[in-house]
Amino acid sequence: MADRALDENTVTVLVADAGAAPSMHNAQPWRFRYRSGERLLLLLADPERAMPRSDPDDRALHIGCGAALFNLRVAAARRGLLTEVTLLPEPEDPLVLAAVHLTEPDGSEADETLVRLHPAIRQRHTSRHPFAEKDLPEDVRNTLREAAVREGATLLFPGPWHAETVLDLVRDAESRDVMEPAADEDLVRWTRLGTEAETAVDGVPEYAFGPRKRSGKAPARDFSGRRPVADRGTTAFEYTPHLALLSTSGDGPADWLRAGQALERVLLEATLADIATSLTSHALEDRELRPLIRDPVSGSGQVQMVLRLGYGPRGPETPRRPVRDMLEIT
Repeated sequence: MADRALDENTVTVLVADAGAAPSMHNAQPWRFRYRSGERLLLLLADPERAMPRSDPDDRALHIGCGAALFNLRVAAARRGLLTEVTLLPEPEDPLVLAAVHLTEPDGSEADETLVRLHPAIRQRHTSRHPFAEKDLPEDVRNTLREAAVREGATLLFPGPWHAETVLDLVRDAESRDVMEPAADEDLVRWTRLGTEAETAVDGVPEYAFGPRKRSGKAPARDFSGRRPVADRGTTAFEYTPHLALLSTSGDGPADWLRAGQALERVLLEATLADIATSLTSHALEDRELRPLIRDPVSGSGQVQMVLRLGYGPRGPETPRRPVRDMLEIT
């Protein structure tokens, strides 16, 4: 069966869902180019949204773009479309991260395991609030582990000793930032205060900072940095945070894109299970600290993200760029 041309509205809807993905400081470092004659949607990195201080290798940029790619796959499946994805299709142009060929079903149906995740795309929000001191059921943990495996990654729930080591490394990263005058350069650039938060289309607005941590061990990055933010308040966070480490076997651009897809699949599954989520990459931004986070037993794998999971508020919706600023149709 010959593929029919996709109308611009369908492509716009797909890209809008893709753009709801999480990214470091909500920088949304992606662009899309649709070649209508080929039914080919290209995912490109946006270097103007890179973070040279916090993410000098563009690892986090690739992870965010990978998460957007997964949302695109989910949105396409919801529309009854099949997707054939090629990572890094143009070696001569490293900004082209993925090529997605969109086709009509021809004897095979869209992936229902993706379709069921679609409602969670808009329900998922990063929560910077305290979670309840309540354990995660083992069946939920297994579902999240399987979600990571489906995308070629591993999700590890560290034991008490390992989790304490991870928390120590996060605190170490925070201490290093205090000693480094330029450490909050990217954070300042990508946070929105006052009236700017009301009209922002990207970044982390002050209403999404969450309260300041008065006590507790949960990793909670203070997005206000050294700047005063009114009406935040302080509160106790959990003393036994539930952490998960997302790892890949390799550590190059393709692995980072796979990690982003795995991350988003885990987050969407968690959202459907009514689990609140937040991400911490603080210790992973330091080349010296990052290798120390890996599993001390296996000693293998490259940790790409630390997740905090639990029962609590999901957090507010954060601003998104309009599709017209992300999508080019040729």
